[in-house]
Amino acid sequence: MKYQNILANEPGKKEFLLGNEAIVRGALEAGLDFATTYPGTPSSEIGNVLFYIAKQAGVYFEFSTNEKVAMEASAAAAASGLRAMVFFKHVGLNVAADAFMSTAYVGTNGGLVIISADDPSMHSSQNEQDNRHYAMLSGMPMIEPSNAQEMKDYIKEAFEISEKLKLPVLFRTTTRVNHVRGIVEYGTLQNKRGKGYFHKNPSKYVPVPENSRRMHRELLEKIEKAREMSNKSPLNKVEWNYGEIGIITSGVAYNYVYDVAKQLGLKVNILKLAFTHPFPDKLVKDFISKHKKIIIAEELEPYLERETRVVAQMHNIDVEIYGKLNGYFPRAYEYNPDVIKDAFEKILNIKIERNAYEPKPMELPDRPPVLCSGCPHRATYYAAMMALKQLKIKDAIITSDIGCYTLGIQKPYEMADYLLCMGSSIGTAVGFSKATNQKVIGFVGDSTFFHAAIPGLIDAYHNKANLVYVILDNRTTAMTGHQPHPGLPMDGMGNPAPYVDIEKLVKGIGIDWVRTVDPYNVKETIQAFKDAIQHEGISVIISKRECALLWDARRRKQGEWWVYQINQDKCTQCGLCSDWLACVAIYKKKDETGKERVYINDALCDGCGVCATICPFNAIEKKVIK
Repeated sequence: MKYQNILANEPGKKEFLLGNEAIVRGALEAGLDFATTYPGTPSSEIGNVLFYIAKQAGVYFEFSTNEKVAMEASAAAAASGLRAMVFFKHVGLNVAADAFMSTAYVGTNGGLVIISADDPSMHSSQNEQDNRHYAMLSGMPMIEPSNAQEMKDYIKEAFEISEKLKLPVLFRTTTRVNHVRGIVEYGTLQNKRGKGYFHKNPSKYVPVPENSRRMHRELLEKIEKAREMSNKSPLNKVEWNYGEIGIITSGVAYNYVYDVAKQLGLKVNILKLAFTHPFPDKLVKDFISKHKKIIIAEELEPYLERETRVVAQMHNIDVEIYGKLNGYFPRAYEYNPDVIKDAFEKILNIKIERNAYEPKPMELPDRPPVLCSGCPHRATYYAAMMALKQLKIKDAIITSDIGCYTLGIQKPYEMADYLLCMGSSIGTAVGFSKATNQKVIGFVGDSTFFHAAIPGLIDAYHNKANLVYVILDNRTTAMTGHQPHPGLPMDGMGNPAPYVDIEKLVKGIGIDWVRTVDPYNVKETIQAFKDAIQHEGISVIISKRECALLWDARRRKQGEWWVYQINQDKCTQCGLCSDWLACVAIYKKKDETGKERVYINDALCDGCGVCATICPFNAIEKKVIK
C-alpha cells in the first residue's frame, strides 16, 4: 500500500519525507483521531496520504465539501475530546474564517490544529495573503516550521499547546516547506482515543452575546498564558551567539539566512522563531538589547518586524532595525538566497561576490500551463466559442472559477473575463446579468460547484437571473490531484458512499432548462450552447466527461491505446484543429517542400478524437498502437 512507511512504529527510524508527509507522521505520533480538508495546493499531499492510510491508522478522514465544513467537523471532534486536524491552502482559511474565528472563542477540549498552507509567489493561487494575520485576528497561538523534521516535531507540539490552553493552534506553513524533502527521524506512534464524548455545556460552547462577552475576556487571558509559553518555548531559540549583528527570522526564510550567513562567514546571532504568536516579546527584548543592528528576514508581510519595532519602542531600546518597512527586503513573492544576499549587501555595506557556479538570470520563453491533451474542458470551450460565433455574439461576459478550467482564459478560447474566488462564477454572473444587457455565461467545475456555487445558483433562480451556467463535471477534483467529492460514489477513506447527482440537484432548485452533454460530442454540445444562450432565464449545461488523465490511466492498464494522425492528402490546412481547437498535441511545421503543414504528436495525443470530429474534410484518422 502507498505510504506504508509513514505507519511504521519504529522510533529512531529515518525516512526521506516530503514536508506534507512529515506532517501526517507527526500527527500520527501525536495520536491523531480525526482529520478533515478541502484539497488545495500546497497542502494537498497531506490529504492524499491520509486517503491511503487513514483506515489502517484508525483515523477518521474526509474530503469535506468545503473548508468551512471541514473546520466545523474537526472543531466538533475536538470538542468531543479527540485530537483533530483540519488543513487547507491559505485562501481556504478565508472560506473557513467564520467558523475559525468562533472556534477561538469557544475553545476546544481535545487538541485542535488548523494548518494554513500559504503560497508566496502564487505558484497555484489567486493571491499571496499572509495568514499570520489570522493568528493575530483570532487570538490563536501560531507555529511556523522551517523544514521536514520540524513539520513532524512541531505538529506534535501544536497538539500539546492546544490541549494545555484549550485553544486551537494555527500551524502556518508555506509552499517551500510543504514541498521540501528531508530526512525525518521517527518517534513513537501514540494510541488513538477512539470515539469521544461531548459533555454538554451551552455556556462554554454556544457563543450567544451573553456568553461571547465572557468568552472574549477568557480568550484574552489565554493569549497572555500563550505569550508566556512562547517566551519560554524551545521552539524559539538563539543560534551561533557571537557578533554585534542580530537576525530575527522564521519559517523558510530561516533556511536562506542560515545558508548565506554561513557561506559568507558573517559574525551574527540568529534568533529563530517558530512559536510566533503570541509574539515572544520578552525573548525579543532581551535579544535586541544585546545588538547594535537587527535584521529581520521574513517572507510577505512585516509581521515580525512590526512586533519587534513595538518592543523596541515600548522599552526605549536604541537599536537599528532593518527590514521591509524601511525598504531593505521585498514585501512581495517568496525569498531565495539571492534576496538575502541583496539585502545583506545594502545593510552591511559589503560587496558579496557571486560564485561562478551560481546561475545567472536567463531570458526564457514563457511556458504557461495548458489544458492537457484530451481534456474535456477544451472541447467544451471550443463548443461555447463556436456557438457564440455562429450566433454572432461578440460581447458575452464569461465568468470563471477556480480549477483547471480557469486556463480557458488563454487564446483562442478566451473564456474567462472575471474571477474572484471559488464559487464566485455564479454570483458574479447574476450581478452581470442584472447590471448589463450582455449575454452572461458562467463556468464552474464539479468539485467547486459543491464547494461554494450551490448557494449562488439558488440566488440566481430566486432572483430570476438571465444567464447560462456551465458545470464542467470531469468526475474528480482534478487540479489538486484527483481527490473525490460529493458527486462521486466514494468517500475520503476510499469507502463506497452515496453521491449527489448534479442534474437532480439543479432541477431540485427549480431550474427547468437543464441539459447534460458529452463534450466529446462536439456537434451536440455546440447546439446545447446555442439553445441555452437563446433561452430567457437560467439555463444550465452539465458537460460530463471524465478527466483525460484518469481515462488515460485506465486505458493503459487495459493495454488499449490509440492516437490520431493527419492524412496529408486530405488536409486543406484550414486551421480548425490547430488554431481553433488548439490541442497541445497538434502542431505546425514546414515539410520538405517548405510548405507549412499540420501534424499530431503521437507522444502527446490522448486519442480523444475531438479533432477528428470537428475536421470538415475527414482528414484526421485513428491509428491503433499495439
